[in-house]
Amino acid sequence: MLPTAGLVQATNGDFYGTTSRGGDESNCVGCGTVFTVTPKGALTTLYSFCPQSGCTDGASPNAIVRAANGDFYGTTFYGGNGTTFNGSGTIFKFTPAGTLTTLYRFCPQTPCTDGLNPSAALVQGTNGSFYGTTQAGGFRYGTIFKITPAGTLATLHRFCAHPTSGLCLDGSLPTGLVQATNGNFYGTTYEGGANCTTTQGCGTVFEITPGGTLTTLYSFCAQSGCPDGSFPGDLVQGTDGNLYGATAYGGASDLGTVFKITTSGTLTTLYSFCSQGLPCPDGDYPAVAFQATNGNFYGTTGEGGANNDGTIFSLSVGLSPFVETLPNSGKVGAKVKILGNRLTGATSVTFNGTAATFTVNSTGTFIATTVPPGATTGPVQVTTPSGTLSSNVPFRVP
Repeated sequence: MLPTAGLVQATNGDFYGTTSRGGDESNCVGCGTVFTVTPKGALTTLYSFCPQSGCTDGASPNAIVRAANGDFYGTTFYGGNGTTFNGSGTIFKFTPAGTLTTLYRFCPQTPCTDGLNPSAALVQGTNGSFYGTTQAGGFRYGTIFKITPAGTLATLHRFCAHPTSGLCLDGSLPTGLVQATNGNFYGTTYEGGANCTTTQGCGTVFEITPGGTLTTLYSFCAQSGCPDGSFPGDLVQGTDGNLYGATAYGGASDLGTVFKITTSGTLTTLYSFCSQGLPCPDGDYPAVAFQATNGNFYGTTGEGGANNDGTIFSLSVGLSPFVETLPNSGKVGAKVKILGNRLTGATSVTFNGTAATFTVNSTGTFIATTVPPGATTGPVQVTTPSGTLSSNVPFRVP
């Protein structure tokens, strides 16, 4: 029950995901599971969390990420050190066959300087290590951490290290991370920043290097009334190199915005929700989910719309179509699907310049191929009758 955001496809074609609750009720009530589902819909529960007293393996997992080695890595919000829902969270590895290994348990001692309660999916950096955030711990307001595939954790940043008048100038409550094409990681904090009082959420956009140097790029609510937004969520890097995201509040009607920010910190508010007046037919409390291969961004709103139960929206900023690989890494010979639009009639597929054999499906929406001998890390390109499409991120060849 309560599946977490997103499914991850393995090299065998099946999908893997987690539920934040449910599972073996003899273990605990609502500890969560890891499951696999075939493309035809056959679901198998591979692991139920908390088979041991105290949930040393964790409880309430977040979304998982597929690593370059084919295994899955993820976090749990609870469990680890402490009782079921008093624990501080864990980091785990999970094989496609169903074997779970707990790599790290947060807060091995108090105070929890390493952080506690991770709530977002991990991101595997190009250096092979995983990066993530915790909602609390550190100096009480969250952390950014790095962990190796073997389980060695380093805390890179503790938020609110130098508060001024009780305010967290670098932000508090960090959300998920995204690694940009320049190699650095970007994220937001849900609250804090230089422009807030203790009664405002506001938030920030930050950049952090793989080594741990953090720079606050932007603090929200720079003007009276927060026309630029407040309470930002996760970021998505567009194919133009800029970062896109949404704020839950602020904007012209104080019901959220969509924004663009450059990697150097210049922010542009692209849209303010509830622009057509109550009851907000365009929605309110937005979040940007992803950029589709047609170049547009897609997201959801928590409320508003015809029934006031939320909306699904698209936003065009004039970006060109591209292709996306599933997965985005693999060894020579690994099967890869290339997603796109109008792929019928494609004449070539290359992995960083190395040609691959391929077939296009009947609808022209994806290509089946394998990583060719001699392929190296770099862009995947597809030549079609209307032009050449490049992948949105480099394909990594271990």
